[in-house]
Amino acid sequence: MDPPTPRIPFTPQHPLPNLSSSETLLDFPSPQILLVILNRPSSLNCISTTQHHQLANIWEWMDNEPRLRCGIITGAGNKSFCAGADLKEWNESNTTGQKRSLPPSGFGGLSNRSRGKKPVIAAVNGLCLGGGFEMVINTDIVLASSSAAFGLPEVRIGVVAVAGALPRLIRTVGKQRAMECVLTGHHYRAEEMKGWGIVNEVVAADYSDKSGSGIRKNGGGGHKGVVKRAIEVAETIAANSPDSIMMSKYGLDLGWAGVGVEEGTMKVMQMMRDNGVEGGENMKEGVRAFVEKRRPTWIDSKL
Repeated sequence: MDPPTPRIPFTPQHPLPNLSSSETLLDFPSPQILLVILNRPSSLNCISTTQHHQLANIWEWMDNEPRLRCGIITGAGNKSFCAGADLKEWNESNTTGQKRSLPPSGFGGLSNRSRGKKPVIAAVNGLCLGGGFEMVINTDIVLASSSAAFGLPEVRIGVVAVAGALPRLIRTVGKQRAMECVLTGHHYRAEEMKGWGIVNEVVAADYSDKSGSGIRKNGGGGHKGVVKRAIEVAETIAANSPDSIMMSKYGLDLGWAGVGVEEGTMKVMQMMRDNGVEGGENMKEGVRAFVEKRRPTWIDSKL
């Protein structure tokens, strides 16, 4: 079945990536926010090989669309955010010898997304296992429903989490916790993952949308408090200078990649100079608006 065509609330500068199936749905809660919905609830939103490449194209499109400032990823239904790879497809490929491949940006186009310019928020609404967890570890902000469960169960089925989670997990939670998580294949509650520093906020199922933005039913998740909260956070981000957001994310990502403080700072400053951010229109507007005691009016970033 062909996927529904999303209504884009702005005129995009680049064609929307081809969505050849309804496995992935797109929505735009506001003109500056992209919501990506994994839409295989009967398969716990496991991601197929084709869908990995589709998702990678979507995130690249978001980065290149000047109007968009923040992305959100969630899963359709109530049971699962993403339970990892499509093991039925994997088993068939083992039988047929057909190769499975991931895009350079990794599982779901996110687990190794090292050069993404714009932030992505994970709205985890249920099971978050295997590759699903590997994606989440490399997103920028993680919001989880109180019923969410996290884990890397690869060792239980004889495979290895090689989509980027192993080195990143140990940086976030430390050696002993990472070893426990990976070597036991244990599942963890959202509150536990918050205590470990992976989840920013645990959201109650009955969370009320304080911003009034809501989410349209054709987006596939109007009932999810965690998505409503993610939209609030995304709107807060999108209200800030798009240049400042992207340059700040660039600097933080350098640290995430292990670049030293002095080198990382110099790279950020050089990037600002090379791309006209230093002394650019948004920087001038922000200072001017502060002095004039009004809200700034940002222009779309040219980064």
